[in-house]
Amino acid sequence: MTDLRHYDVIVSPAITEKSTMASENNQVVFNVARGATKPAIKAAVEALFGVKVSGVNTLVRKGKVKRFRGTIGRQSDVKKAIVTLAEGHSIDIATGL
Repeated sequence: MTDLRHYDVIVSPAITEKSTMASENNQVVFNVARGATKPAIKAAVEALFGVKVSGVNTLVRKGKVKRFRGTIGRQSDVKKAIVTLAEGHSIDIATGL
């Protein structure tokens, strides 16, 4: 049985043109919780997908300022994790959890 806290760490897969290009280098991109640490992200990916992780890089995309009907609003900051998988391991994002 997987630990339910792993589901709180990984929010969703990030499916973008850039993340699709990274998949050729055995990397997968996830949106993660703002307070998630690299060891927690590694443990969650290994437990949920049953793969071996060789490295985790994180970044925080700052929220943009947008206008809606003349009112200024701000999008939330999003933390992303670029997870590098060990040789021979892969994750099919399309299937989901």
